[in-house]
Amino acid sequence: MKLKLAFLTAIAVLALASQIFAQNPQAALATLPEADAMIYVSPQRILNEAAPRVMDPAELAKARAGFADMKKSVGIDPSSIEYLVVAVRFHKPAADLSFVAPDVMAVLGGDFSSDSLMTLAQLYLQDKARVEKYGSKSITLMKVDPIAAQAEKTPILKPYVEIGAVPLSANSVAIGNLGYLKSAIDAADGNGRISAALLQSLLRDPNAIIAASGAPLASLAKSIGLMGLENTTRASNCDTPFGNFYAAVTMTGTNFMLRGAMNADNPDTAKIINSLLTGLIQQGISSVPDKNAQTILQTLKMFARENEIVWEADIPEKTVSDFIRSQSTSKKEAPKTSAPKRPVRKKRTR
Repeated sequence: MKLKLAFLTAIAVLALASQIFAQNPQAALATLPEADAMIYVSPQRILNEAAPRVMDPAELAKARAGFADMKKSVGIDPSSIEYLVVAVRFHKPAADLSFVAPDVMAVLGGDFSSDSLMTLAQLYLQDKARVEKYGSKSITLMKVDPIAAQAEKTPILKPYVEIGAVPLSANSVAIGNLGYLKSAIDAADGNGRISAALLQSLLRDPNAIIAASGAPLASLAKSIGLMGLENTTRASNCDTPFGNFYAAVTMTGTNFMLRGAMNADNPDTAKIINSLLTGLIQQGISSVPDKNAQTILQTLKMFARENEIVWEADIPEKTVSDFIRSQSTSKKEAPKTSAPKRPVRKKRTR
């Protein structure tokens, strides 16, 4: 009886833990490396919760059948991916004052085996891929020929000549340039992890299905040498939160909600920038040819609040559904272009 009770308790704890993780992936993302900007997407919630509210049932059934086929062939179902994160990390200039390209990495985690996924990738790529050991991990690297050819003329592209993939845990995989993947492995071991402030900003709303956060001006300052070079440190005289931003999309009732803000340093600057952006957005909306897209954009409200520029939009799911339906209809009805017929020349008779 005690053994059975302990077994049931263990199952309950595991079920509760998985539910908490699905609602708040902050614990999993906390082991990622340092970043200056991040985008978070929850494919699982988008495909299982948002899509049924706005997609045609027949189209949704077709998509789910495709996901099932993908699960059989490669072992991963897009609707079971709990999170997809794109991270960007900027660098200080090199010692010779040359600009260093930023690191870019995508990390996805969910209900799949990362080791099995990497094994299938290696079997598919065969001699097109090489494996490099780093610490306890094996990084699978593939040369991207178009980028390699371009990198000969543009050296800044060299970090992207090879794109790699590595399992960070039993159910998460990272894809990106080699330097960032090595940092991800180090972070998984507890070194050089992402700042708690950026992660808290990104996931301030645990119900977000899409979110983004970053510090673009601070990243620019670092990349052009205002904070020193890669081998030296310089005290910056332009430390400011100006430009730091956050945005997220959530679902509530029958609406999709967009919420976001950008730091403008002071109330006066916030009002000035808000006035400029408001005018530009209104002009942009009027130039959009799609009426359904215009309806969505017109729900956006922007205003200055203390030191921030705030944007909000409550978009009815019917409006989103109409937009998606109009896009799919326009693609189906797109006229087929054919080669113009040559005019028949009549022979001239004398």
